[in-house]
Amino acid sequence: MQSGFISSPHSARINRVDWVMLQVCLALVPGTAALVWFFGWGVLINMALATVFAVAAEAAVVKLRGRPVLPAIRDYSAVVTALLFALTVPPTIPWWLTLLGIVFAIVIVKQLYGGLGYNPFNPAMAGYVFLLISYPVAMTSWLPPHVPELLQAHDLSTLSFLDSVRLIFTGALPPEHTWDAITAATPLDEMRTRLDQGMTIDQIRAASPLWGVFGGRGWEWVASGFLLGGLYMIWKRVITWHIPAAFLGGLLLTAGAFWVLEPSTHPFPAFHLFSGAAILGAFFIATDPVTACTTRRGQLVYGLLIGALVFVIRTWGGYPDAVAFSVLLMNIAAPTIDHYTQPRVFGQRKRV
Repeated sequence: MQSGFISSPHSARINRVDWVMLQVCLALVPGTAALVWFFGWGVLINMALATVFAVAAEAAVVKLRGRPVLPAIRDYSAVVTALLFALTVPPTIPWWLTLLGIVFAIVIVKQLYGGLGYNPFNPAMAGYVFLLISYPVAMTSWLPPHVPELLQAHDLSTLSFLDSVRLIFTGALPPEHTWDAITAATPLDEMRTRLDQGMTIDQIRAASPLWGVFGGRGWEWVASGFLLGGLYMIWKRVITWHIPAAFLGGLLLTAGAFWVLEPSTHPFPAFHLFSGAAILGAFFIATDPVTACTTRRGQLVYGLLIGALVFVIRTWGGYPDAVAFSVLLMNIAAPTIDHYTQPRVFGQRKRV
């Protein structure tokens, strides 16, 4: 080899796992900031607890398997799992539920299948669904967004940092407060409940200051923050556009078709994007490289089906939000989709 020349491969792109995971953490900042602003300090407390529990669980299992601990925890995959899990649970859940959910995600869903790269299901969503099925009341008790008009209209209160710490670690409410005074329905839950009561979309939106332009007040800003972070990841080439575009397109197309047919009982399609975890799911969860499809055509099919499933479960299923269930269902189908969407090998003739 001549002096001054570098042999192949010639690649300037950084593909280290730790670099990718750190970029994901950075992309989560805008949406996390909006969540903390509108829903309080419990968001950050849950993120800190989940991170500590996840890293400790990862280190313990790797140690038991007789493998080096530091390389396993330095890839930050456990941290990303913890952050995504913490962002999807209510800010008021007890610390032991966070421990239970994240240990299930790391130990059962990730490490027992062989660790990073071998888990068939998204660990964060599996931990979330495990808690949602086991403890549905605690997992659906959200704080009201910090919007003065909404708090005054429903006589609701917000929690200080110390109130949040006390509630999460001891279960004690602030003096002279009840659960009804500090919790409120999410936009998806409110919409579903009112529709079941026979109200129309216009009546639902007129009855409460909960609603913004498209989704719930506060939730629109949270979704916009995660959208900004998702676009950053596409720009940095951490993810590609295929799964997020197909996910959101599938959700919009399905919701739009029913909205056109019956606009009085089906909200405007953008409602489904800016309420709940659709944006977070499209960019940060469905794009998990381990559990998602790998072929380009497969990613489009995969994302499209997740988006359609989110609408179906939200509309007719037993839970208001459906991102976690939809992602896990399509995790099962990902290998089959990849099998039937393999690109033609260069130089191979197309079968007639």
